[in-house]
Amino acid sequence: MYSKGKLKILASFVVAIVVLIPRVGPSCAFAGTHASKPPQYTIYVSTKGNDSWSGSLPESNADNTDGPFRTLERARNEVRVLKRRKAFPQGGVTISIRGGVYPLTRTIGLNLLHSGRKASPIVYQAYGDEEVRLVGGKEITGFELCKEQAILRRLDEAVRDKIYQVDLKAQGIKDFGQLHPRGYGRPLYPAGLELFFQDKPMQLARWPNEGWIRIAGVPEGQQGGKFIYAGDRPDRWLGAEDVWLHDYWRRDWADLYVKLATINTQAKEITTQAPYGVPVYGVGKRYYALNILEELDAPGEWYLDRKTGILYFWPPESLNEGKVFASILEKPMVSLDDVSYVTLRDLTFEATRGTAVEVIGRSHNLIAGCTFRNIGNLAVNIKGGTKTGVVGCDIFETGDGGIVLSGGDRQKLRPAGNFAVNNHIHHFSRWSRTYRPAVKISGVGNRIANNLIHDGPHMGVWIKGNEHVLEFNEVHSVCQETGDVGAFYLGGDWTERGNIIRYNFFHDIHAPYSHGANILYLDDFASGTSVFGNIFQNVHRGVAIGGGRDNIIENNIFLDCKRAVWIDARGMGWASRSVEERGGARIKLNRVPYRFPPWSIRYPRLVHILQEQPHAPKGNIVRLNLHMGGVWCQLPQRVRACTTVERNLTDADPGFVNPAKGNWELRKDSPAFKLGFQRIPRETIGLYNDELRASWPAELYESE
Repeated sequence: MYSKGKLKILASFVVAIVVLIPRVGPSCAFAGTHASKPPQYTIYVSTKGNDSWSGSLPESNADNTDGPFRTLERARNEVRVLKRRKAFPQGGVTISIRGGVYPLTRTIGLNLLHSGRKASPIVYQAYGDEEVRLVGGKEITGFELCKEQAILRRLDEAVRDKIYQVDLKAQGIKDFGQLHPRGYGRPLYPAGLELFFQDKPMQLARWPNEGWIRIAGVPEGQQGGKFIYAGDRPDRWLGAEDVWLHDYWRRDWADLYVKLATINTQAKEITTQAPYGVPVYGVGKRYYALNILEELDAPGEWYLDRKTGILYFWPPESLNEGKVFASILEKPMVSLDDVSYVTLRDLTFEATRGTAVEVIGRSHNLIAGCTFRNIGNLAVNIKGGTKTGVVGCDIFETGDGGIVLSGGDRQKLRPAGNFAVNNHIHHFSRWSRTYRPAVKISGVGNRIANNLIHDGPHMGVWIKGNEHVLEFNEVHSVCQETGDVGAFYLGGDWTERGNIIRYNFFHDIHAPYSHGANILYLDDFASGTSVFGNIFQNVHRGVAIGGGRDNIIENNIFLDCKRAVWIDARGMGWASRSVEERGGARIKLNRVPYRFPPWSIRYPRLVHILQEQPHAPKGNIVRLNLHMGGVWCQLPQRVRACTTVERNLTDADPGFVNPAKGNWELRKDSPAFKLGFQRIPRETIGLYNDELRASWPAELYESE
C-alpha cells in the first residue's frame, strides 16, 4: 500500500527537472492533430440529466423540461444522429460531462459511426474542473457487524468483533467473477470481484499477511504437483474452498497463481490442481496463500463467500470515513474500434475488473489527462492504428500493467507513430506480478517519452519490435519483487533492431532476488539497439547485453552502479542451442524477410549474420561513457576480442559541478568534452506541466 500524502524525497536533480515550466517540448507534437482548439458545438451530460432532453444545456432549465443527457451512451448516440441527419457541425463536437459518479454496466462502444475527422474531432471531457468518475462497479452500503457464529468460529478470536458483512446479492450483484491461474505464460484474465475502500484496493484475505513462506520439501520431485509445508498453519484451511497459492515456484522472474487441491495434514503435504503451467516445485521456493476466510485477520482484508454472496470485511478505518465499491464490469469500460480523431480527456476510470480503455485501429485518437486507478487489468490497450496515444495520465493500482502500445507493420517496417508521453505510472501489476510492465511497446516506430515510472514488482518497460524511441523517462524503484530482471527489457530476437533508448534517468533500482536487476537488459541476443545519453545512478547493473550484436552504448553517465556495463557470450556457451538450426533465435530470424528490402537496406548487418560467426557477440561498441563508483565494464576475454571499448572516462574526475548535492552537470572545462562527450539535456527529462497533464505538481508516492 502507499500513502498519497507523503512526498518521496528524490535527488535534487530530479526536483529541478519537474519545475521547469512552461516548456516547449514533446507535447507540441499533439497540438496539430488532437483538438488544440476545443470544438464549439457541445453536448452536455449530467447525473441529474435526462436522456429524453436535448443535451444542449449544462443543467436543467427553470421548468425542468430540458437540460443535459443522463448517460454517456445517449450523448454518443447523438453524435450518430447528427451524422445521419448530415448535421454534424464543422469544427467537431465536445461531449462535456458534469461531475459525479457514472456506473458503467456495459462497455461504451465507439465505432466508425462515432468517429471524428481532422477538422471535426470529437472530445469527451470533464466539464470545467469537475471530477468525472467512470466506475466499472457499484457502491456497496449496508455493512453490519458479523454475528454468524458459524463464520465467527472460523476466525481468530481476537478479530471476531471487527468483521463486518454485507449481502451482495441483495444489492443486485450476482456475478462475482472468479480467480484464474494467471501469471507467467497465462492469458490476460479479468480479475474477480475486488473491493475498494477510500479509493484504495483492499487485500483479499491471505497468509502470511506480508512476505512469503517457503516450501519445506518436494516428495515427488520438482514436477510432482505436491510439496511439503512447514508448521501447521494450513491445517486450519481444511474447510476452506477455492484456496489459491501465488508463487515464484521456479524462477524469480516468473510468478503464477495455482489452485490448492488437497491438504494432507498428517504428511504436511499440499497438492495443487492441474494444469500447473510452468512451475516446478523446489525446496526453498516462495509462495503465499489467499482467498481464505480463516485468514481474515488484518485491517483491510476481505473475503467473499461465492455461494451465499456474503462479503466479510475488516475496514481499516470507520466505514463512515469513505465509500466502498465492488468491481463488476469485465469487458473494457470504453472501446474505440475503427475510429479516428476521438479524445477522452480529464476523466477518472476506476473499480473495474477488466481493462479501462481499449483502442483498436484507425488513427489520431488521444487519451489525455485521465486518471486510471483500481483497475483489474490494464489502463489502456492500444491495438494497432497510427498516431494514437496516451498523454498526461496518472495510472496506478492496476492489476496487470499500465499501457500496452502496439502498432506498425514489421514485415514492411512501416511505423505506427503511437505514443505514451508524460504519464505517471506507479504501483502497477497488483495481480500478475511479472511480464505486465508499466508500458509494453511492440510493432514498429512507436514512442515512450517523459514518463515517470516507479514502484513495480518486475520490469518497467517491455520492448518488442523495431525502431521505437524511448526517451526522457525517469524510472526508479521497479524490479522490487523479482530477480534476473530488466527495468527496460528486450530480448530473444535477432531481428528486433533499430530501437533507440536515450536521455532517460534510472536511479535506485535493486532487485532483491537472484542475479539482481539489469537496468537496460538486452537479453538473449537482443541486437541493434542504441543506448545514448542516459544517466544510471545507484543501480545494480546499468547495461547488460546477453550475447547480442551490434549494440551501441555511448555517451552515458554511470554513477555508483554495482556494475556499469556487462556483456556475455552466451551463444558460445550455455545458450549455443539458441543459434543452432532449430534454435529460438534463428526461428525468429525466419519470421521476417531480412534478406530483402526494406530489411536488407535498414539492417545490412543482419543479411549475412548466419555466415558471420552467429554464436559470437560481435559488433558491440562501448564508447564515450562516463563512470564514477562501482565496477566499470565487465567483459570476458572472448567478448573483448569482438567488442569495441574506446574513449570512456573511467579513471578520472569527469568534472561534475556539485555531485554532493546531486548536480551532475559537467563543468565547461570537463575532460569529457575534450573526448567528444555530448551534454545530456537533463532539464527535459521527466514529467512536465501542460494543459494535458492530469495533475500538477505530480504527486510523488512512497511505499509504506
